[in-house]
Amino acid sequence: MSILDETYTLSNGVAIPKLGLGTWFIDDDQAAAAVQAAIAIGYRNIDTAQAYGNERGVGEGVRSSGVARGDLFVSTKLAAEIKDYDAAVAAIDGSLQTLGLDYIDLMLIHSPQPWDDFRGGDYAEGNRQAWRALEDAHKAGKLRTIGVSNFEQQDLENILSGSTVTPHVNQLLVHAGNTPAELLDYCRSRQILVEAYSPIGHGAILQNSAVQALAGKYGVSVPQLCIRYTLQLGTVSLPKTANPEHLRANAEVDFEISDADMSVLRDLRDVDYGEHSAFPVYSGK
Repeated sequence: MSILDETYTLSNGVAIPKLGLGTWFIDDDQAAAAVQAAIAIGYRNIDTAQAYGNERGVGEGVRSSGVARGDLFVSTKLAAEIKDYDAAVAAIDGSLQTLGLDYIDLMLIHSPQPWDDFRGGDYAEGNRQAWRALEDAHKAGKLRTIGVSNFEQQDLENILSGSTVTPHVNQLLVHAGNTPAELLDYCRSRQILVEAYSPIGHGAILQNSAVQALAGKYGVSVPQLCIRYTLQLGTVSLPKTANPEHLRANAEVDFEISDADMSVLRDLRDVDYGEHSAFPVYSGK
């Protein structure tokens, strides 16, 4: 069985494919073609966000794919700046309209802080309000599952303190070289599935000699090793590409990394993101 056919089961019983397509940096006018190509190859998990500016194209790709809507898992994210209930309600409906879909499989709060104050001020109340809007949309059937992204333990505890629904997902920066082990363990203890974005570390990891050596040992490419690593951590892996060749290669990960080599990758520290260091999640602030 291909990894594209494998799923995890979220805490409310909904199945989510283990490997997905991340669409950050895919322009709106190219998103439909990228999504169509991925679905034709066998991808069933498509991830976008309001901040990506490509929901319209992603929705078009989903609707025109020729695959039944119920066989696809579509995620989007509430803009990080939205920290009040009414704005969140309007934005959820806005995403449904822009995507052109009757429901969204997973919607996340993109960040616990607005991007221009990442890891900065106290937005605890705003996050609770945004979460309440997600809960209400979930209850109304607009969203099948709900979650968060870039949330640390204290951010999660703030949501849990007043929620009726525990987040089903926390989407985090996870890759060989950046493995937040304590946060992964905490999420697991709360039955919150982690999705790994940037599993290939934005390409910086391609130059790491230790990773190159391990990839050679398994007879795979560095991206394939990195994707397999995040899958064996028990996370959903969301590599991003619009290249059909890379889409195919990213799904050819039916090998097993040994426990010893998993430990090597888990202990690795390599967080050089090159040009992407300008973005808040990669600079850490």
